[in-house]
Amino acid sequence: MRLIQLSIPTAFFQSFFYIAPKGASKVALLAPQKIGFKRQQVSSSIWGVAIILVFFCSIQSSFAQKTPQSNTQRPKVGLVLSGGGAKGFAHVGVLKVIEEAGIKIDYIGGTSMGAIIGGLYASGYNAAQIDSIFQKTNFDNLINDFIPRASKNFYEKRNDALYAITLPFSNLKIGIPQALSKGVYNYNLLSSLTRNVRHVHDFNNLPIPFLCIGTDIETGEEIVLNKGNLALAMTASASFPSLFAPVEIDGRLLVDGGVVNNYPLEEIKKLGADIIIGVDVQDDLLTRKNLKDATKILVQITNLQSIDKMKRKISETDIYIKPDIRDYGVISFDKGAEIIRKGEEASFAVYEQLKSLGKTEHFYKKPPLKVESDTLQIKNINYNSIENYTRQYVTSKLRFKPNSTITYQDLETGINNLNATENFSTISYALEQQKEKDNLNLTLIENPTKTFLKFGLHYDGLYKSGVLINLTRKKTFIKNDNASLDVVLGDNFRYNFNYFIENGFNISWGFSSKLQQFNRNISTSISSSFDNGKNANLINTDYFDITNKAYFQSLFLNKILIGGGAEYKFLRISSQTINADDSNIDKSNYISLFGYAIFDSYNKKNFPSKGYYFSGDFQTYLASSDYTNNFNPFSIAKGKIGTAFTIVRKLSVNVESEAGFSLGQDSVPFFNFALGGYGYDKINNSNYFYGYDFLSFAANSFIKAAVTVDYEFIKKNHVNFSANYANVEDNLFESVDWISVPKYSGYALGYGIESRIGPIELKYSWSPENAKGFTWFKIGFEF
Repeated sequence: MRLIQLSIPTAFFQSFFYIAPKGASKVALLAPQKIGFKRQQVSSSIWGVAIILVFFCSIQSSFAQKTPQSNTQRPKVGLVLSGGGAKGFAHVGVLKVIEEAGIKIDYIGGTSMGAIIGGLYASGYNAAQIDSIFQKTNFDNLINDFIPRASKNFYEKRNDALYAITLPFSNLKIGIPQALSKGVYNYNLLSSLTRNVRHVHDFNNLPIPFLCIGTDIETGEEIVLNKGNLALAMTASASFPSLFAPVEIDGRLLVDGGVVNNYPLEEIKKLGADIIIGVDVQDDLLTRKNLKDATKILVQITNLQSIDKMKRKISETDIYIKPDIRDYGVISFDKGAEIIRKGEEASFAVYEQLKSLGKTEHFYKKPPLKVESDTLQIKNINYNSIENYTRQYVTSKLRFKPNSTITYQDLETGINNLNATENFSTISYALEQQKEKDNLNLTLIENPTKTFLKFGLHYDGLYKSGVLINLTRKKTFIKNDNASLDVVLGDNFRYNFNYFIENGFNISWGFSSKLQQFNRNISTSISSSFDNGKNANLINTDYFDITNKAYFQSLFLNKILIGGGAEYKFLRISSQTINADDSNIDKSNYISLFGYAIFDSYNKKNFPSKGYYFSGDFQTYLASSDYTNNFNPFSIAKGKIGTAFTIVRKLSVNVESEAGFSLGQDSVPFFNFALGGYGYDKINNSNYFYGYDFLSFAANSFIKAAVTVDYEFIKKNHVNFSANYANVEDNLFESVDWISVPKYSGYALGYGIESRIGPIELKYSWSPENAKGFTWFKIGFEF
């Protein structure tokens, strides 16, 4: 019987079974060789082969649909964003071009700044929105962990306006802070920005699956952050050592992921990315010539390991983008717009490659994120156990309670209030869904340092030069207490001791003791005892004042501080020019009761541009040792009101008015209202007045108005013009003379700088009533 020979490809026989003709009893595996068939089998065999070929083609078609090269299913695109501080702004420019090319990103991985930008993009924002966010962000505030002045209580505001440097102090050794910033400002910002996904705990369930990298500072391990709190993960990944404090997540202490993996390519591939777009903004290694500051050295140390790893990762990146940002540093946040353009330029260099991923049939336009309302309904407030502070204390700082409806701004304010106390080294929080409400879960780690050394520097024309050394001790005797001692070394030795127990919304109380002294030509109008028969307006005087107070105070409506107490004062005023035998003009003890109310929402103590101020003070002098034999009980009342507002950008106006008067029988002239000079720490009833020298005129009542127009022409550099007017005389308010044309007026031109040690100001002042002008120079915070 003649056989018909068919030659069939080897691969065919390796993949399929031969189906026997009708009547056959088995399925035989075809061997890769020439096979003979009897003539009567040919017809059925051909049909079998045909069927198998059709099946084979359908399988091949199915496989083809799963390959990246198919026209019906696009490849999965992964985006890898490296860290690089401010250089990471270039990522925003790259994202803009990616969107223009019509590419849909399926996975994002980032480190440090790449984690922040990648996390925002993964949460739903598009490139234009992220650009807008960055334009509005104050990166100086972010780096310095800025705490708004309004978030500080009155004790903290005082501290903020005194000390230039604060250092931990333990076992008689001075330490250094863990970092420049605790990162609370950054965390607050990211929490608000990611509120749409605050209940998403698996980052694979974000609008775009996302991960970022952290470094375990204790073990050096790389930690992939792909679940939990998105804002906290982003903050941890961007915690550059020494700039931001480490972040604790699941018991691990994490810092910037760039230390171990600044370009998480493998991690994104594992998620399922077929094509990798990578953006590299990290520095190349610098030579010794360029390693001129601590920041560059720290970045160089971080890059030592990553540079070699990057060479391999670049070869595995399908579309590699390297912006030319050599002229910018990791803290060049003020050059953000320029760096974003550099990212765009680098992306357009590979635009054709990008465009091929966004073919017409797959063109993707990412919509802007519709940001949820910032209203939060807080059901419960939970926090970990803390040793030295009560639940009431924490709640009073937050300024809202369980079952409250708040905004993210309210939440941010509460967290800032806690941060301002310096009682907690770590503050973080998460919002846990509770039906239609949220539980606020706080993580508070108490600051292990209880003792601090603080330093300040000041010069003015009254007290002259002084160096301030402060020792602060917290939790000395009981919870919530604070003991502070200021010692001023310089031309005039001074001290200020204060012990204060803060009980939140309940009554707080304390004790203070303060010594002030100076030598100065002061007005004879402060006391008739100064009359030496020579009709002199000024007389050289030594002034010595020790004031001890026991006081209580409490917040009213969360904004107004109301307090009162008792005061014991020893006052000695002397002058060698009055009486050579007895130089003392006064050497008396005084006992008084006082009360006060203060509201202060100025955004800055110096150069305020918005806010309001009000203070009222009433003091009754009950008894005296009466060195002059002229004492009768009397009272003094005084008040001040002011507002600051911005007219146009950087041009602001501050308007203030104040008045004071005595009540009862003849007041002690040494407590009269004395006006003149600028820049000194006010004592008793002294007050600034442009156009006149320090303490130039005085009386038992006064009214004063002042206005200052300030222009911040360069960041933290101010020029200003001030005018003030006053009527000052005894018993001023017993007639309508106080509303007459002001008897005293003065003007001043000034230049000021907001420096790390406090304001540095130069003022020239003059008055139409004076032939002589005055130049004042002030350095540092007043004390």
